[in-house]
Amino acid sequence: MTKVNQQLRLPSGRLLAYDEYGAPDGAPIFYFHGSPSGKLEYGLFGGEVLADRLNIRMIVPDRPGLGRSEFQPGRQIGDWPADVVALADQLALARFAVLGYSGGGPYAAACALKIPERLTRVGIVSGTAPFDEPGLSAGIDSTSLRFMQLARTKPRLSRLTLRLMAIMARFAPHQIVKGAMATLPVPDQAMLTHPEFQDRFIAMIRGALRAGPRGAQWDTALMVGPWDFRPYDVRSEVYLWHGEMDASAPIAMGRYMAAAIPNSHAFSYAGEGHLSLISNYLEEILNLLIA
Repeated sequence: MTKVNQQLRLPSGRLLAYDEYGAPDGAPIFYFHGSPSGKLEYGLFGGEVLADRLNIRMIVPDRPGLGRSEFQPGRQIGDWPADVVALADQLALARFAVLGYSGGGPYAAACALKIPERLTRVGIVSGTAPFDEPGLSAGIDSTSLRFMQLARTKPRLSRLTLRLMAIMARFAPHQIVKGAMATLPVPDQAMLTHPEFQDRFIAMIRGALRAGPRGAQWDTALMVGPWDFRPYDVRSEVYLWHGEMDASAPIAMGRYMAAAIPNSHAFSYAGEGHLSLISNYLEEILNLLIA
């Protein structure tokens, strides 16, 4: 079962878009994409075949302002659990697991904090940590770090940059891939050498920016700015996976989250980066979340 471009009208009137993969009666998992990204991201790493094989019902929503979900003015990371609950209620899911990847990690942590009674398990893969904690962002490639910080310090310039990215993704996708290759470690470069992965990577960028740059800029600004909660307030059990060669969310971020969350279980991988870890270990990760 694959259902794409579904939309839910939330109680506020705002539209929330989501895709579904796998078995309708399978173990439900909500996948939270990175930043800036969108629901097509799941297609980079998983898909219908994997979800079917593991008997999983994978639900992948676009966050507000990204993809096909409507923008939510003034939103904070901690507002996300309410959208998740509304979608779960619409789908008649009393309990479910959540998996946050990269910039989706803070949103999984927010769910662990705010709706623990609805969650079966919480996983974070290559997740970001608070950028205002000293030293945690030092290992990020300088070009990538400037791009992310621009969303908070110079939002208008950030939106212009994102608009240009959307144009390049449409008319010069090879330049997007070339730029990404220049900032990534060897394990992640290896992923981007595959033409099919490149196509899905470009489709993800196009999908995320289809409604314009405002949502992507805001989402990134929330990630790099002060969060509206602290990880040490999370009391639920959280599983963390991180690659030691990650240059997008350095291993220091993973170690910080493991130390900050009292009931955490952390797994690190010496030869893996930001893209390669989830690509190579997604089945193992999903099996643990549904165990």
